[in-house]
Amino acid sequence: MIAFKLNDKNVQIDVPATAPLLAVLSNDLGVNGTKFGCGKSQCGACAVLVDGDPVRSCATQISAVSGRSVVTLEGLTQNGKPSKLQQAFIDEQAAQCGYCVSGMIIQAQALLDRNPNPSDSEVRTALNGNLCRCGAHNRIVRAVLRAAKEG
Repeated sequence: MIAFKLNDKNVQIDVPATAPLLAVLSNDLGVNGTKFGCGKSQCGACAVLVDGDPVRSCATQISAVSGRSVVTLEGLTQNGKPSKLQQAFIDEQAAQCGYCVSGMIIQAQALLDRNPNPSDSEVRTALNGNLCRCGAHNRIVRAVLRAAKEG
């Protein structure tokens, strides 16, 4: 039995300790915002926050989050509405296909939690490991900067 906090709710689940966190989130817990991209921890589509730090859930065993706090894209909403960062992504039309957006937002949230007023360069560096096949990187950077400005 693995117990952890998921989006501020206590969860207890009986799965193999070596199961990938991503698989447990999507297959067992019905959390669908986090996406499977490459399965090799290289694209960032599967990023979640574990105790505030971004991690690649495709390469993280569920046992690694035992007793910890996991936040997914769904956990960033505020009173059922998009967070300021999520709203900035909407306002800047920072997605085309949307597949990378969950990981981009998670990575950006971790940056804004550490540095509420990042520069363009700091945003680009923080998001460097997240891939967007559609080429929406400039709009994504604008969205992060907008969210920081609107604080």
